[in-house]
Amino acid sequence: MIDKLRARVNRAWEWSHTHQGRKIIRFTSVSAIATATSNIVLFIVYGFHIITGAIWATVFSNFVATFPSYWLNRTWTWGKRGRSHLRKEIIPFWTMSALGITFSIFGAAVARHIIHTHHWPHLANTLLLVFANLASFGVFWILKLKLFNHIFHVDELEEMDEHLSAEEQAAKAASSELGFPPN
Repeated sequence: MIDKLRARVNRAWEWSHTHQGRKIIRFTSVSAIATATSNIVLFIVYGFHIITGAIWATVFSNFVATFPSYWLNRTWTWGKRGRSHLRKEIIPFWTMSALGITFSIFGAAVARHIIHTHHWPHLANTLLLVFANLASFGVFWILKLKLFNHIFHVDELEEMDEHLSAEEQAAKAASSELGFPPN
């Protein structure tokens, strides 16, 4: 049993060092940052009565979290540089984000109904709203991974070359100079 567990851990470790593994780990990290940002902002603006409506507080907090999410996903997860492409990157990202925010509105509406049905302390209501927002993020996570991977997709060979070590790149260059086909 220990050997099977060790083998699984080793496979997971090896996978995490592959190109696809690093990309998914980065996407997951950005999602965690965006989720934390949204929930912290939501806790502050709703919890301290800055925005008193559950739905408006949810929309605002998710809107705020979208900016670091876009920038981190574009630059860190998918390694894109330079100007963003309006039709291929910005519009699809914001469309998907708007869908996520819309879905979070439904979660906020359910939370608001529970808040108005029960007379709990405001802290409990705030935590319920944050939980509904967190659940909304979870539902969209895999869909966003698949869509954003398609949006920010760059040439597979170019991407793989970026992750080669200097030694591997030198060996590849030397083999191509000698007329050998690339591996």
